[in-house]
Amino acid sequence: MNLRNLLSVLILTVAFVACNGSDAKAKVNKANLEKAKERDLAAKKGAAIISFDKKEYDFGTVNEGEIIKTTFKVTNAGKTDLVIVNAQPSCGCTVPTWPKDPIKPGESGDIYVEFNTAGKPNRQNKTVTLTTNTEAGREVLTIKGSVIPKKK
Repeated sequence: MNLRNLLSVLILTVAFVACNGSDAKAKVNKANLEKAKERDLAAKKGAAIISFDKKEYDFGTVNEGEIIKTTFKVTNAGKTDLVIVNAQPSCGCTVPTWPKDPIKPGESGDIYVEFNTAGKPNRQNKTVTLTTNTEAGREVLTIKGSVIPKKK
């Protein structure tokens, strides 16, 4: 018997043993099936759609050491819940706070952003990248302005 025939016999044996009278329906987890149905129904509604009152905030000119605070209002313009999974700032001097619960269709939430200008003189441009369940998956918010350096 050559190697090719031996491999064929081995493959057929494995296939026969693997399919040996097992009932596939008995192995289906009903809870997983229900979760899949819910997920599929939500997917048919389409991705969440996010809209903003603004995507950029210009804080103008401030003195070094000031804390800049702003709020970005987000609205779910889609037909399924909007979920903001994460809000990643471009540096440690910028701190975002975002809604952790899903935002229902037609409802709004606030993203608060604080920027500490200490040690950040001159022109500044900071971002917060949102990870969402929108079609794009990522949204970027920007705060910018000028910081007058402290006198030495």
